[in-house]
Amino acid sequence: MDQTTSSATPFPADRLSGHRVFGQLAPQDQALIAAGARTGQHQDGDIVADRDGLHECLHWVLDGQVTLQDSEGKALLELGEGEWFGGGMGAALPVSVVVAKGPCQVALLDLSVLSDVALRAPALLHFLPQHHGHANGPAGSVATRSGGDPALNLMTTPVRSLIKRPPITLSPQTTIRDAAQVMSEQRVSSVLITERDHLFGLVTDRDLRNRVIAAGMDTSRPIADIATLAPMTIDVQNPAFDALLLMARHNIHHVPVLDGQRIAGMITATDLTEQHSTSAVYLAGDVYKQKTVEGLQSISAKVGRLQQNLAAAEASAYSTGHIVTAITDAITCRLLQLGEAQLGPPPVDYVWVAAGSQARNEQTAKSDQDNCMVLDDSYDPALHGEYFRALSQYVCDGLNACGYVYCPGEMMAMTDQWRQPRRRWADYFSRWTGQPDPKALMLTCVFFDLRAVYGQSALLDGLRQDVLAQTRGNTIFLAYMVGNALTHQPPLGMFKGLSTIRSGEHKGTIDLKHTGVVPIVDLARVYALAGGDPAVNTHDRLLGAAAGGAISEDSARDLRDALEFLAFTRIQHQARQIAAGQRPDNFLNPDDISSFERSQLKDAFGVVQSLQGVLGQRYQAGRF
Repeated sequence: MDQTTSSATPFPADRLSGHRVFGQLAPQDQALIAAGARTGQHQDGDIVADRDGLHECLHWVLDGQVTLQDSEGKALLELGEGEWFGGGMGAALPVSVVVAKGPCQVALLDLSVLSDVALRAPALLHFLPQHHGHANGPAGSVATRSGGDPALNLMTTPVRSLIKRPPITLSPQTTIRDAAQVMSEQRVSSVLITERDHLFGLVTDRDLRNRVIAAGMDTSRPIADIATLAPMTIDVQNPAFDALLLMARHNIHHVPVLDGQRIAGMITATDLTEQHSTSAVYLAGDVYKQKTVEGLQSISAKVGRLQQNLAAAEASAYSTGHIVTAITDAITCRLLQLGEAQLGPPPVDYVWVAAGSQARNEQTAKSDQDNCMVLDDSYDPALHGEYFRALSQYVCDGLNACGYVYCPGEMMAMTDQWRQPRRRWADYFSRWTGQPDPKALMLTCVFFDLRAVYGQSALLDGLRQDVLAQTRGNTIFLAYMVGNALTHQPPLGMFKGLSTIRSGEHKGTIDLKHTGVVPIVDLARVYALAGGDPAVNTHDRLLGAAAGGAISEDSARDLRDALEFLAFTRIQHQARQIAAGQRPDNFLNPDDISSFERSQLKDAFGVVQSLQGVLGQRYQAGRF
């Protein structure tokens, strides 16, 4: 089937500069993309793209609407202005043709041009799912080669692309019999209950079996009587990997999808299992099936192999960090569930909080544990202390057994000091930001990078907002943080050559973590503290720093590229060690890589050193 275009028009290059992702690219990169793009004007019923055309270009709906159809002409999904299709996006849908729904304007972006630009701007790899980039690029494409881990597709595929049909909704007053008839006629396993266009509840075929037929319930009663009220939901823009983890964690098979407050559709476990076979996806799902710490140990033993697979697929460090961390999160949640099953329900609300690299979604196979607990202010040590002491000990011991070794500095929830009510945590941060001595700065570096993993996340959300209010514009505290950040210097000698460790066990190597990744993490944290940015991931903080004007877009892009390359090199180094039967570490011998890679290392370290100097000058001049 040939692609039909009623008329062609010049590509509106200004749309790139106004886009939230493409607008961050260098002007010359925007010009390259615009030069390789073309735009088509289509009328109602025109074929915008056939099956082959979908894979040749990335399509951008500039105006109007299009409908994605299967081979039988059945509408699968409607997309409107600002939305994307083709280029590997939404590969899970059996799309045969895309048809204009009324007059529309669609731009076609050349994938080879995007691939080249993505080497300089890894943000494209995240926001352009399944983009066919250069597999050998220093950033590592999120697109997998044959044999790569399919979790990368779920990691970068938006939930929106899994929606196969418009939502089927009924009112709460609909009878059970009528609802069952609708489900049979529509051939669906669930319906959404709405009231005044708001999601009210969810009814599945399992509810009909267990709550109606097995219980002998009168089918003339309203479906509100058997519904799951206020069901868990997910946003259309979330990655499909998040949807799978949500289903696995809570043992649910249907999740309503929201676009803001509007109901966009429904996805099921089947929609997700069609996307993978054996991968990180199954690994995460298997975690929640384990009933013992020994079972979780068997799962965690596969994380090294997982990182090898991701490295072999040349996945980006950004994607690898999120996927590996997701396994840690799942193991942590399951340990807490098992602990609560043994000890009983918690006497007061709490939230288990990840710190450090786990909080930032930047873990690798070589990780220790950093965590804490924020308890509700109704916590009474005399009444509740023993419960939370036992629960935190159980979880931290379980994590250690699973290979996430105890934190050498004892920054774990099992330590009494880091298992406190919210008001005590507020006192901690107030003291650290008000009197930033060396220990306070060290603790801030650990505990400012926090993310809720399990429990009442609102306990942490409010605390983080209060802390950001204290740090934003706090010039004295920020000056101390800058000084602390500058203690981690890249390993460059006087003449910009690589400076290796001179003695000891790791003589002749460079520490990719503490002299490579950590200095960028420290810079991004300072930018976030200064700007009041709630982001935790380093890449996201650098995006926020550029958007807020803390650094130029060029500088932020350089730092993101340096971070991606250094983290990617570290992951590949660890994967080689695992394959050789060695314990993974962060110490790379420069002689083990090519001269080209050594040159890139020096360039990356040079970027970090340069921006450390800029921050240092600003600190010395007191211009925060």
